[in-house]
Amino acid sequence: MDQGVKLLTGEGEPFEDPERYRRLVGKLNYLTITRPDIAFPVSVVSQFMSAPIQTHWEAAIRIVKYLKGVPGKWILYADHGYMRVEAFSDADWVGSPGDRKSMTGYCVFVGGNLVSWKSKKQNVVSRSSAESEYRAMAHVASEIVWVRNILKEVGVEVKLPIDLWCDNCAAIHIANNPVFHERTKHIEVDCHFIREKMEQGLISLTHVRSGDQLADIFTKGLCKNRV
Repeated sequence: MDQGVKLLTGEGEPFEDPERYRRLVGKLNYLTITRPDIAFPVSVVSQFMSAPIQTHWEAAIRIVKYLKGVPGKWILYADHGYMRVEAFSDADWVGSPGDRKSMTGYCVFVGGNLVSWKSKKQNVVSRSSAESEYRAMAHVASEIVWVRNILKEVGVEVKLPIDLWCDNCAAIHIANNPVFHERTKHIEVDCHFIREKMEQGLISLTHVRSGDQLADIFTKGLCKNRV
């Protein structure tokens, strides 16, 4: 996806064959199961299935051209000599220009191998970047619990706590602050959930530089040297 491009609803020439658009985007959605590199752009073009315009079609075709140009970008699973679980969480605050909702993005690694990822628009409008980041952290914390339970069922012991990397210092501070105040009232459920997992020793929040944030690819279009 072009860096900085924001797709909108209904602002342009309607696409002549909406059913064709839906078929293409539907196939791309299936492909995201094995191609995390297209998760974000596909999640964006999926938002316009009901009434696509010409610009939306061009964005979908751009994804197809990208796939044809890099057929070898599959996921490679290898033995890195350890079984540590770690996760990266990110959010693009008010990333959707149409409704001002934020994008959630996360990825979970087991033994250095990518096993789970998500790129999805949040259900509510966040009033600050810290709030949007905190909602994303709550989502990936749930995923960490699920991954750990799956590994436990197959007899794999996971070293605790699991590192959860986030590039928002304010969100990390909220998680470590035991006092609820006016600014955290609207995300209190997420706060309780994150802190409960921290108190249980399941996760450990760690700051990561924005340049090293691997979940960036699930929240926004990136320039070539970041992909």
